Amino acid sequence: MNVTTTNIEGLLIIEPRIFPDDRGYFYESYNKNKFADAGITADFVQDNQSFSHKGTLRGLHGQANPFAQGKLVRVLQGRVLDVAVDIRKNSPTYGRHVSVELSGDNHKQFWVPPGFLHGFVTLEDNTIFTYKVTNFYDKASEIGVIWNDPTLGIGWGINESEALLSPKDELLPAFADFVSPF
Repeated sequence: MNVTTTNIEGLLIIEPRIFPDDRGYFYESYNKNKFADAGITADFVQDNQSFSHKGTLRGLHGQANPFAQGKLVRVLQGRVLDVAVDIRKNSPTYGRHVSVELSGDNHKQFWVPPGFLHGFVTLEDNTIFTYKVTNFYDKASEIGVIWNDPTLGIGWGINESEALLSPKDELLPAFADFVSPF
């Protein structure tokens, strides 16, 4: 597998080695030893999956300690723009983000450790997004920021009127009003 660092410490893009043949393809989406060699020694406790229509925007979410989560995300079918925002108060990249396109065709994965907000927008209908997490969900530990906060400057690749949001995501605070627990 090929692991690419990003301009924000801790965020990694993982490209597995694909073995195609006339029947299709095979690849390892996770191998504990290979991920440890890449510096990802997380203990994954749960797998999650979502199915979404084009324009569905989920985020920007996270969980505070003691339920903070690292996420290993990928797309099985379709295409997303995946975003992670650094919310580590002492980080030189606090408030900055990395975006990566993940798709069922490119097989890329994105490692988002604790200390980041995470979100994605689906760029195609019938998108299946899956991710492994390092901690269990805890409603009381939920944190987040509104997806279109202008101070974050995230280019989501869709018009605001096209975004399909949950009622919860429509009510998230602005980044300026957010108090990071990290």
